[in-house]
Amino acid sequence: MSAVSESISRRVTLGYIASHYGFDLEPGFADGVTVTSLADTPDSVRPGALYVLQDIEESSLLNFAVSRGAYAVLVPPSMAALAQSAGVPALLATPSKATIGALAADIAGTPANTMAVFVVCGDDDEENQADVVRLADFLHMLGNPVGIVSASGSSSLERELAMTYPLGIFDIQHMLAVCSEDGAAAMVISADRQTLRPGALESVNVDVLGSIEPLDKAGSQRMFDEVQQRYGFSIDEHKHLVVCNEESGWLAGQTAVIRNLDGQRRLSLAIAMAMDAGVRRSNIRNALRVSKEMQ
Repeated sequence: MSAVSESISRRVTLGYIASHYGFDLEPGFADGVTVTSLADTPDSVRPGALYVLQDIEESSLLNFAVSRGAYAVLVPPSMAALAQSAGVPALLATPSKATIGALAADIAGTPANTMAVFVVCGDDDEENQADVVRLADFLHMLGNPVGIVSASGSSSLERELAMTYPLGIFDIQHMLAVCSEDGAAAMVISADRQTLRPGALESVNVDVLGSIEPLDKAGSQRMFDEVQQRYGFSIDEHKHLVVCNEESGWLAGQTAVIRNLDGQRRLSLAIAMAMDAGVRRSNIRNALRVSKEMQ
């Protein structure tokens, strides 16, 4: 699946999309046509969808997408005649990943803005995914309903989400919207090649970016820049890559819940990222104490 689903999207007209994003619309009188979802693979098209052709070499799939119920297509201007032959209105443009991300977020209702978004990155995909689980558990321990995006298992609160990895822009907006509707207060995403395609986080505002890698200042900045460039998210210009620090390590060491070194390092990262998001030290200590008492 690669779609922003009708069940979580807002309805917009082709006229709005054309004027807001600078696309051309053919025919012009189709400006009142309403689309209810986005899809970039024919299999994910549902009645009412805007089908976005991502690869010009897949132009033969336009008719298939229309046969599945696409109300309109978004194609490069060079394919205007082919789109017209498909029998549905066409938005003509060659949008960047940033524009596609903005459109997907717009139709999904900008769900990332309703949650705190945490992203874990690093050189080891499996380690990233393990760090995500620990961070999600810790945020839940602090009282936050949490959603997870990871190739090792994505979920919305306690509900597992079946996805095909790596995920693209539409998949991410769909998952963010589902988790937002379920009441998630935080979203934890593994930024690794197994989980995400390049540009998948376009138009996602990240609150905290962290890594368990033992990096110095220059290494941290280099990883920060590389991950942001690869996945396309936005983040406050004053933010930096969060890594384990002396205080987070000391706090992690105060609990007997986790006894192995890897587990304590992951908990230390979770604590450092929670602190960067503004969670008070007293709340962290109380959560660790309660979890210890419940063992």
